[in-house]
Amino acid sequence: MAKVAFLGLGVMGFPMAGHLAAKGHDVVVYNRTFAKAEAWTKKHKGTTARTPREAAAGREIVFSCVGNDDHLRAVVLGENGAFAGMGRGTIFVDNTTASADIARELHGDGKKRGIDFIDAPVSGGQAGAESGQLTVMCGGEPAPFDRARPIADAYAKAVTLIGPPGSGQITKMMNQMCIAGLVQTLAEALNLGQRAGLDMDKVIAAISKGAAQSWQMDNRWQNMIAGKFDYGFAVDWMRKDLGIAMAEGKRWKAQMPVVALVDQFYARIQERGGGRWDTSSLIQPLQKP
Repeated sequence: MAKVAFLGLGVMGFPMAGHLAAKGHDVVVYNRTFAKAEAWTKKHKGTTARTPREAAAGREIVFSCVGNDDHLRAVVLGENGAFAGMGRGTIFVDNTTASADIARELHGDGKKRGIDFIDAPVSGGQAGAESGQLTVMCGGEPAPFDRARPIADAYAKAVTLIGPPGSGQITKMMNQMCIAGLVQTLAEALNLGQRAGLDMDKVIAAISKGAAQSWQMDNRWQNMIAGKFDYGFAVDWMRKDLGIAMAEGKRWKAQMPVVALVDQFYARIQERGGGRWDTSSLIQPLQKP
């Protein structure tokens, strides 16, 4: 069992830290809103800290899952940041979906302090976090990854080292790009079927058995045709992720015409007040032009 800290107790971090505690690890949690950290300790075995530095002190591995690059810098760097409390030979595992640039930056900064940094964004959403079945895509060096992987297994079904620092983040970008294009075409297909008056239960039963099958189809089609989107992975978050992907695409001169188009469709959802709707809400402007 390991001494770990977890920084960030949002819809993902709260259950992820809970799985670490459930596996018997010694967990200290930090959240910007301290009341949420206190709420976590009422549900799980562990202790709270008032600052990232305090949470990281004496820990072997520090995990984080926050909102974006700026939030990550805020909990890692500075006088009260986690790095200031971590000792040499420790590991920082970041589960935030952020840029590859911040991953490379913090890896370099950590190296100067004798701290290993692993970018480890996750896929699987809130449901995957709660069930402990997340997919974790990692960038970093093999030795610290091998030490951290058995601990991260507490909240994951697969933890894979992709390559050097930043590789995990680029892999997550690819993941989000695939989802965005798939959801848009699924939305267009379902909208066609509805307008044509087809029995959608029969349609999905048929096409989900063939090459069109996908996780999105299996898990989202019913709510999509019902027009129910008040759950799941928010449009605001997806636009953040697609923005990161397109910025990385410019670095490598990788064209992303479909991603750019779907990003515009998500902007329309935001304009309709659906920033917190699930990403499957791409069908809403088709149902209600």
